[in-house]
Amino acid sequence: MNIVKLNWFNCIFAEDQPEYLPLPAHKSKDGIVTSCWGLNLFERFKVLFLGHIFLQVMTFNKSLQPVKLCVDRPDLED
Repeated sequence: MNIVKLNWFNCIFAEDQPEYLPLPAHKSKDGIVTSCWGLNLFERFKVLFLGHIFLQVMTFNKSLQPVKLCVDRPDLED
């Protein structure tokens, strides 16, 4: 799975943190962060036939924040 950089993104997370990959994203005024991920051909077939997508979130033993996966571009307020 690869990060997709879109022209409406307005920030990059972890840009100066070499232990992480930089994450281009859109951050709205209300704190909602949207990123986009692309599947390679093999991953597309796996999702098509198995129907599974996994999400791992590094919480560092802190509270889990709400997350949402979607296939349509979300509405952005700003």
